[in-house]
Amino acid sequence: MLKTIIEPARTIDVVVETDVLVVGSGPGGLAAALAAARAGARTALIDRNGCFGGNITQVGVEGFAWYRHEKTIDCEGIGIEFEERAKAMGAAMPEPQSLSHALDAEMFKWVADVLVEEAGVTPLLHRLCVAPIMNGAVIRGVITESKAGREAILAKRVIDATGDADIAFRAGAPTHKSPKEDMMAVSVMFSMSGVNKQGFIDAVKADPQTYADWSGNGEWDYETTGKEDKLFSPFLHKPFKKALEAGVIPPNLKTIAGTWGTVSDQGDLTYLNLVHVPGLDGTDPNDLTIGEIRGRREAIYAMEALRQFMPGCENAKLRNFGMTLGIRDTRKIDAAYNLTGTDVREQARFDDAVGIFPEFIDGFGVLILPTTGRYWHVPYRALVPKGVGNLLVAGRTIGGDRMSHASSRNMMCCAVSGQGAGVAAAISLQRDESFDQLNIAAVQKELVRQGARIR
Repeated sequence: MLKTIIEPARTIDVVVETDVLVVGSGPGGLAAALAAARAGARTALIDRNGCFGGNITQVGVEGFAWYRHEKTIDCEGIGIEFEERAKAMGAAMPEPQSLSHALDAEMFKWVADVLVEEAGVTPLLHRLCVAPIMNGAVIRGVITESKAGREAILAKRVIDATGDADIAFRAGAPTHKSPKEDMMAVSVMFSMSGVNKQGFIDAVKADPQTYADWSGNGEWDYETTGKEDKLFSPFLHKPFKKALEAGVIPPNLKTIAGTWGTVSDQGDLTYLNLVHVPGLDGTDPNDLTIGEIRGRREAIYAMEALRQFMPGCENAKLRNFGMTLGIRDTRKIDAAYNLTGTDVREQARFDDAVGIFPEFIDGFGVLILPTTGRYWHVPYRALVPKGVGNLLVAGRTIGGDRMSHASSRNMMCCAVSGQGAGVAAAISLQRDESFDQLNIAAVQKELVRQGARIR
């Protein structure tokens, strides 16, 4: 039985009072904060780290719209703005497998700063949210922990964009998550420098890989629609197979394989998504510790394999690891409406749509790319948790099942739900309406004004 202690009661200073408080600044949270502020609400944005951007800047996932092809009908609005502003500010490069630009994870920290400052959002970095402030079943703000100790931040509306539904869960909203053995694997992203770009690209062109090559590698097997199988993918597996045969990689690491993002003229090979650690729960700090240490160790093996068996990488070295693990799958809320696999695979349409997202599914053994113009609606109701007032959820924890999660978890879709949540929070204040009684037409009107596509 675990020992316990009694924490003494304390008085906590209220350091900020705002209209809308967004907790977590990944694609969903950043979009939510910008949308709320642009709709006229006083808005504050909290992140536990020293930069905004979440999965982009802190994990190093640079492929923001790598699903986009010639016939893709893409979402519009703030997510696309992230990509366009990054391009304009020298923080993006053409992505090798799609009609998109990969975001420079380091430079996007600055892009996010500029967007936050332009919108008039109050930035609250280096603060970890440790508890919601509740009045019965209604959230009134959060308590944070930082170098300054505990602080209270009060808000009329709160948006949980933590990626793990931390605020919703602690506020008492019903949530669910898969057993950790069934969760999607976590990743350690890393980049290398000192790559001979021409040698690397020549080797890729001499042996081009497709999405069909994703299957049959260790534990990987993917269901596609068939139209994906012949498309080029920046996929790396053969160097690791050779390294296994040569004893450079231990025999238990057969799953080292994956994709690269961009290679610069300066020799930076970025967004190496090669290390996947299964069986970990991203809401368990012990599992996170295991994932960080094990993932970095496996990345070192991967780099040695590339140096020995991938042309152009002979003199390469580590440039950086992501600041933290890439978590794909933990809690999801039980929402007013929970998305289904059928919704994302069969072009679901909803009257309360706050955005659209292409038929892009990546996870749980399914890979479908939106190459034929199919798309689905993101419904407002999937952002509304049950049981807690004044709270919305944005990002990968919106209501849904496993297969819908394989689509809605993607960063651009997180930005879609985030913009919807931010606008809804602002409109609910303007109209003095609760989230479960909100006039959706008013929300949709403001979303369209902000450049979002809802139909």
